[in-house]
Order: sequence, then structure tokens, then C-alpha cells
Amino acid sequence: MKIRIENFRLEPLTEGRFIHPYLARFTMDGEERSWEVLRSGDSVAILLWHRERERFVLVRQFRPPVYLRNHDGMTVELCAGLLDKAELSPEEVACEEIEEECGYRVPVSALERLTSFYTSVGHSGSRQTLYYAELTEAMHVGAGGGVEGEERIEVLEYSIPQARALMSDEEVARTPGLLYALCWWFSRP
Repeated sequence: MKIRIENFRLEPLTEGRFIHPYLARFTMDGEERSWEVLRSGDSVAILLWHRERERFVLVRQFRPPVYLRNHDGMTVELCAGLLDKAELSPEEVACEEIEEECGYRVPVSALERLTSFYTSVGHSGSRQTLYYAELTEAMHVGAGGGVEGEERIEVLEYSIPQARALMSDEEVARTPGLLYALCWWFSRP
């Protein structure tokens, strides 16, 4: 998927929809300090393995902060989503994201919780919970690609050799969660 970005610019943000900028002030060992903080929501991410195709199902999408660094902005990631629906458990959000982004309906019982960890610890300290699920073609219910506003999410499939190569391919913008999940998968007995 090739996209064209024009007129990219940064503007001050005083109140955001998903992030909230603050200046944290505190005393550490008797010394007054401050730190710029972004409060943002926690999230889930899911490593998906298609058993019949023997492929990992990942997503590629445009991320403006990455664009600032590499002038491409396209990342390869795990299927993921914010925990922004109080009425849903993290597992329910994970299943919803799998269907929206990748087009597979996965029951909560099919998720395996791997771990949780903090991301962006220097500015937001958000927590991400990582899951694993195996897919079959019987679970395939749609094209994926996201919901309104996310239409440009591309569903990718990686073979085992392609996934191994992806782990060390610095030309591809990859997320730490993806790298951790693949390391977990490849280290299983």
C-alpha cells in the first residue's frame, strides 16, 4: 500500500482526544523536578497465527509520529487497540480489534494472555497487554482494514521465514510489541 502525504505540519495541542499533555512537578530526594508527560490510554495487542496457512497475520498502517522520523510513516504491527470502552474487558476489546482490523471473529476463550508491559515509558507510560490467538479460515468473516477513520489498515501475512527476517529488518518500522511477540513465538518448545 502506497500513500501520499502532503502539507504535514505540527501544531500545539492543548487538549487531545486520545492523549493529554501535562507538566508533572514533583520532589525527588529533596530536589524539585519536572517532566513532560502525555497521559494516554492502555491497550491490547494480539499476535495472530493462521494455522491452516501457517502465516502470521499482521497489519500495516500509517503512523504520523513515525512519519516525523522516517518520512514514510508506515509501520508493521500486531493487531491492536485502545482500552477505551469501559463496558468491555481487555479480552473483548482484543476480539473486537481482531475482527475490525483483520477480519476474523475470534472467541474470547481462544485468546492466550502472554504478558503486559509499559510502552513509551519516557513520555506516557501506557500499559499494553499482549495476547496470542490461532486463526482458522472458518473464523474469517470480513476483509478487515479497520473501522471508519482506519480504512487504510492493510492486513498482511508473513510466513515463518519472512517473520524471522522482519525481526532484524531495520528498514521496516516495527513495534517493540511485535518483536517481543515474535521472540516469544519462536522460543516456544
